[in-house]
Amino acid sequence: MNQRNRSVIYLISGPLGVGKSTTSQELARKVEQCVLIEGDRLLHLLKDELPLSWEEKLRLTWDNIAALTRNLIRNHISVVIDFVVEDEFDLFCEQLADLNVDLKYMVLLADQETIVERLTIRGDLDSLERSLFLLNKMEQSPSVIRFGYNTTGRRPTETADEILLSSRYHVELKTM
Repeated sequence: MNQRNRSVIYLISGPLGVGKSTTSQELARKVEQCVLIEGDRLLHLLKDELPLSWEEKLRLTWDNIAALTRNLIRNHISVVIDFVVEDEFDLFCEQLADLNVDLKYMVLLADQETIVERLTIRGDLDSLERSLFLLNKMEQSPSVIRFGYNTTGRRPTETADEILLSSRYHVELKTM
C-alpha cells in the first residue's frame, strides 16, 4: 500500500450534543474502505452486572477500540472512531504507534445554547449536565487549541469535509 493509499484513523471526540455521531457517520460514508467504531456500543457491552468500576470499563473499552482498530488497519481498512476522549489520547496513540497509519484527531465543540437545543431535540436532557461539564473541561485543554472545531451553525457534512481536507488535525504517531 503506497503512502497516498494508506489507511487512516479518524478519532472524533467531544461532549454529547456537538455532532460527534452524525459527523462520524458522514465521515465514514465519505471515506472508501472504512468502518465506523462507535465507542459507546463497545462500552455498553460491559453490562452493569459486571463487577467493574467506571475506570475499569473505560480502560477495557479503549483497549477494545485499539484492538479492533489495529485489526482493521492491518487489513487496509480505514477507521472512524466516535467516542469521548478525555485523558486517553496519548495511551491510544502509543498503542497504535507501530502501525503504518495516519491519524486525524478532531475535538468537536459547540456553544452551550446549541448543546441544550440539540439534547432537547434528542430528548436527552439527562445528559446535559455531563455534556456541559465535558465541554468546560475540553475547552480548558491545550489539545483544543490545535484539534478543536466548533460545530455551532455548521452541518455535519462541513465538519467531515474539514477533517478530510485540513492538515491541522493530523497527528504524528511515534514509536515509543
